Amino acid sequence: MADAAAASGLRQPADLTAQGTEQEATWRQRALNAEDALKAAHAEILQQRTRLGELLGQVRDLQAEWTEGSIQRITTENTTLKQRVRQLTTDNRILDEQLKAARSNMRFQDRRLASLEAQLTSPPSPG
Repeated sequence: MADAAAASGLRQPADLTAQGTEQEATWRQRALNAEDALKAAHAEILQQRTRLGELLGQVRDLQAEWTEGSIQRITTENTTLKQRVRQLTTDNRILDEQLKAARSNMRFQDRRLASLEAQLTSPPSPG
């Protein structure tokens, strides 16, 4: 028993040392993973900032091309085109109604013509 207790007493520090080494390796791996993630995040941030700078430059370039006069002219043209669209829509609706009326008249005329043709071809009634 004493031998077993002595052997187990020797194993305890060895087990603790092995356990400490495993924990240290785990923490070391986590630290390395965190460093890799941090590097990747910094690279992504740098890439995003570069892209943002490019886009802001494009916006400034576009704004520089538009003078107050050209903005006013385009706004006026846009308003005029919207009015023209409304007018054409109204005209189209009116023409559509006229077309429907003309088709209705044609159907009536076709029925009237068929009725008259039937009267011409039918024998006269005795009377």
